[in-house]
Amino acid sequence: MNHRQPSVTLLQASQNNASLARLMALNQDSKARLEAITPLIPDTLRANVTAGPLDDGAWCLLLSNTTTAAKLRQLVPAFEAQLRVKGLGVNSIRLKISSSNRAGR
Repeated sequence: MNHRQPSVTLLQASQNNASLARLMALNQDSKARLEAITPLIPDTLRANVTAGPLDDGAWCLLLSNTTTAAKLRQLVPAFEAQLRVKGLGVNSIRLKISSSNRAGR
């Protein structure tokens, strides 16, 4: 006889799994950092930027193209300052071009 396991939400699953809970917390922290710097990103580039991994004090921004990377590279010091002001400081910010990073994902 087949018995189905009861469905659980991602939140419930994360509460029962320390590794999953940590990944979810890191994801939320990364998104909070992106929200903090979004006002500093030119409107025309915002759709090209998504929050990437946060690991050991290094935060990564995933970018859709090299043009966005070139323009945002100049803004990294302002991003770092904004994050410190908001209490979300990081040791470094990396910019990574992601071919799978598309607007509207």
